[in-house]
Amino acid sequence: MSLGVDLVPAKVCSLDCVYCEVGKTSKLTLDGMEYIPVAKIKAELLHYFQHQPDPEYITFSGSGEPTLNSGIGEIMQFIRQIRPAVPVAVLTNGTLLLDKNVRDSLKGADVVLPSLDAATEDVFRRVNRPVGNCSIDQVIRGLIDFRKAFTGKIWLEVFILPGYNDTESEWSALKEAILKIKPDAVQLNTLDRPGAIPGLRAATREELQKIIDFWDMDRVEIIAASPERKDIQAYRNDLETAIMETLARRPCTLHDLSRFLGLHINEINKYLDVLEAEEKIEAVQLERGIFYQRKNK
Repeated sequence: MSLGVDLVPAKVCSLDCVYCEVGKTSKLTLDGMEYIPVAKIKAELLHYFQHQPDPEYITFSGSGEPTLNSGIGEIMQFIRQIRPAVPVAVLTNGTLLLDKNVRDSLKGADVVLPSLDAATEDVFRRVNRPVGNCSIDQVIRGLIDFRKAFTGKIWLEVFILPGYNDTESEWSALKEAILKIKPDAVQLNTLDRPGAIPGLRAATREELQKIIDFWDMDRVEIIAASPERKDIQAYRNDLETAIMETLARRPCTLHDLSRFLGLHINEINKYLDVLEAEEKIEAVQLERGIFYQRKNK
């Protein structure tokens, strides 16, 4: 659990990943600009810290790709000035790391968590559906260059999607790329809930373990199951209750819940993961999108 700082509107991104729980990308781009004004973000951060206890982490993530905001470095420096003791993490798809200015803007982070779901162009385009002038070779080269310059931790996330990137040839290409990037850790992840397109399924723990065995590398782990989030001190039972009470009235989309409860979609996502794992709710595909409803036991 951390304080999420969202630097772009939903959903401005350089990728349109088939598995994205936020939904389809509305603006597919590699063009950096101040999508949300730096002054506005600073004011919201100051307001938060004046009224809330310090979080365990401050995380740049959100509704799209945070490094697309040209002010990310300035915002990170501001956080360092007002809360130097709170570690900063950045979740990124890594597509802009080929740009030295972007790499330099992330130097103030403690942890950067880039994603790498493919190492061949065909699989990259099937899984991540990038903006036209973005290639997987550029992404990998950017990650290698970033590793050389960045003194903090790099935790590389690989999202496994059966039927897309689960062949031994792709695993071999990924291993080769990982050895060149030299991250501090590799985290295997898979689908928690419905993605941007229907018909996807999560990899089983056995399938993920098979990849670890195939790679035979140090510091590779399967990301912890979502129910463990409930054991974290920051987990709020009142928010879980509010979500359940809202769904008791009618099924809702992720964006419905965000609007009704006044919470960011990333915050809602944390609780939906737990509730689905506990089989208290279920996702159904309807004409207007993916709806969540209470599950009848």
